Amino acid sequence: MKNWEQNVRKVTPYTPGEQPKQKKVIKLNTNENPYPPSPAVLAALDGIKENLADLRKYPDPAAEQLVQAIADFYGLKTSQVFAGVGSDDVLAMCFLTFFNSEKPILFPDITYSFYDVWAELFRVPYEKQPLNEQFEIVKEDYYKENGGIIFPNPNAPTGALLPLSAIEDVVKHNPDSVVIVDEAYIDFGGESALPLIDRYDNLLVVQTFSKSRSMAGMRIGYAMGNEQLIKYLSDVKYSFNSYTMNATAIALGTAAMRDRAYFEETKAKIIATRERAKERLAALGFSFVDSRANFIFAAHKSVLAEELFLALKQAGIYVRYFKKPRIDNYLRITIGTDEEMEELYKFLEHYLAH
Repeated sequence: MKNWEQNVRKVTPYTPGEQPKQKKVIKLNTNENPYPPSPAVLAALDGIKENLADLRKYPDPAAEQLVQAIADFYGLKTSQVFAGVGSDDVLAMCFLTFFNSEKPILFPDITYSFYDVWAELFRVPYEKQPLNEQFEIVKEDYYKENGGIIFPNPNAPTGALLPLSAIEDVVKHNPDSVVIVDEAYIDFGGESALPLIDRYDNLLVVQTFSKSRSMAGMRIGYAMGNEQLIKYLSDVKYSFNSYTMNATAIALGTAAMRDRAYFEETKAKIIATRERAKERLAALGFSFVDSRANFIFAAHKSVLAEELFLALKQAGIYVRYFKKPRIDNYLRITIGTDEEMEELYKFLEHYLAH
């Protein structure tokens, strides 16, 4: 090792889902929305084209237009909303802002795998709390001294939902810690913790445009909570990079947030397809947690997950496989269109019959 390498911050990075280069594939591996963004987004893009010269200017550092649209949608004040470059950016800012105790933060052992990456990167002590045998968060595991708490709801990659009453119990038991609920998938069948933010000043709810709003490629995320929490988060953001969101993302995100009807329509389609997928996969011999997300976390009764993963990939159908303890015999299958899911079932029926 060279001398200068001794002062390099070394971490094991997050591994994102594979993005295949070929076009004719069925991509069910990264929980993207199978439907295009709202038509209002295309109309907003036309407006940007007409005013292309404006891109020479810096964007609004406060993303006020977007923040206002988010606040209007949820019935909040703009001072209760923070916007960032995808929920990953927002969550990383949360780690920097709120997790500065010498006590360990707590999160599940099977969860979004960026959490331990950020903890290592920012030198935050942490303890993983094991999910139970049904892959559910055990709320009592979070009733102990800690420097902060974070978990997704529904959880990823399992899709299991923690009821709102259990989330409130966790928040109640931790008045001296910031509790962050990562709700990337909440729109697909869960009850948001958002109504609790007016009662608990230590609760932060984080959501994203990447899933239910079909805009993973624009990178838009946001946090909602007590005004003081949002101010602290904004202070760290402005100390890090004032201009995190580009003008195009602000304009298109605003248009998407204002089109409630399209949001409800595509969300309903995905939920309906997911419920049918549960029936079809169960009939093929798969078992899974009752997912409330836009994916199903499934294991087959007689064929190893890795074998199925490789066979599917060879056939141009991409799903997600995690070679990790406890979950190395499960596949995470994103809910696609009905047509894409039929291709998946057709392949599985043929493969499993031989």
